[in-house]
Amino acid sequence: MTSELKRNFGLDLLRSIAISLVVISHSTYLLFPQNTSFYVTFFRTIGAVGVDLFFVLSGFLIGGILLKLITERKTNFNKLFKFWKRRWFRTLPNYFLILVVNILLLLIQGIGLPDNIFLYFVFLQNVLSPHPDFFTEAWSLSIEEYAYLLLPFLIFLSFRLFNKASKRALFIWTSILTIALLMFFKWKYFKTVSVINYQEWSATFRKVIIYRMDSIYFGFVLVYLIRTFPKYIKEYKNLLFVLGFSLFVLLHLVIYYFNIQPQNNLFFYTFIYLQVIIISLAMLFPFFLNLKNVKKCINKMVLFVSTRSYAIYLINYSIVLLSVEKLMHTFTPSMFEKWLLVIIFMVITLVASNIIYVYFEKPILKYRDRKFPR
Repeated sequence: MTSELKRNFGLDLLRSIAISLVVISHSTYLLFPQNTSFYVTFFRTIGAVGVDLFFVLSGFLIGGILLKLITERKTNFNKLFKFWKRRWFRTLPNYFLILVVNILLLLIQGIGLPDNIFLYFVFLQNVLSPHPDFFTEAWSLSIEEYAYLLLPFLIFLSFRLFNKASKRALFIWTSILTIALLMFFKWKYFKTVSVINYQEWSATFRKVIIYRMDSIYFGFVLVYLIRTFPKYIKEYKNLLFVLGFSLFVLLHLVIYYFNIQPQNNLFFYTFIYLQVIIISLAMLFPFFLNLKNVKKCINKMVLFVSTRSYAIYLINYSIVLLSVEKLMHTFTPSMFEKWLLVIIFMVITLVASNIIYVYFEKPILKYRDRKFPR
């Protein structure tokens, strides 16, 4: 996460867009709980795109930090451990706070805990199998945590093994080779698994650690290209934006027109679909990186949402939305009342996430910066 003094408006905007897509997607479960029409499915799908955008953004930021360490010649394992400590201070406190809150909510309601609850404490609940139906937001956090461990370790190991080679070259080649090697697990999935619908594919593939870490590693490749060819990337940022957006739209038009589904074309959904989404989103980054601050009020709004996005992501579904759903089940709401519930859902999410950010997350980050300065 960039510091308050060195924030990039475009990255904050991307982060705000990503979390907005997730929240909008979840709000459809209040408005149209039983509806599976094309338009409702579309809005639910954009939530998945929001998470994909988070993956690219995470890889871009983490890869950028590692490239900065290379530039500063800080490439020993002590620097890697410091990098991990800073990341853990960023990600773990909020995660464990909300995990404990979710556990307490189940216990208060007299509901038993999942048998594998202990796996949540080491982010292994979806390493090779579908994520349990508890604290469901955690699926993407597990992917990010292990992505932060695997590739940075391999990059620093390559520095040790090939200490005469260019470290920037080792960075990009280790990233590309790791993406390629992870394809082995996808191939094994493709050859051994059959699915009956999109939901089963999403549970057994899209939300499983070993199949999704590469989505974050595309962000490593992206930041390398932007840092290595800044002149060309900046010159063609508008073209890349148009191509990326067009590729994203074309992909989904092809899926719609030919009715491509996981149950009738698992190869497409294993090796093409998510990769093309990630690449198309990555192509948008040069445009956003070069955006200048807009009106002060808009900039403040974007900054507010961006800085609270992690807390929003953690609480919006399992804690806030499911609680509002319980309220909705006590009566039969009209469409007007459903919209009121959506507003309540969004307001509670924003207020609660702001409290978490101001009184919990921010003090921890300040302590981290004192204890482990960059």
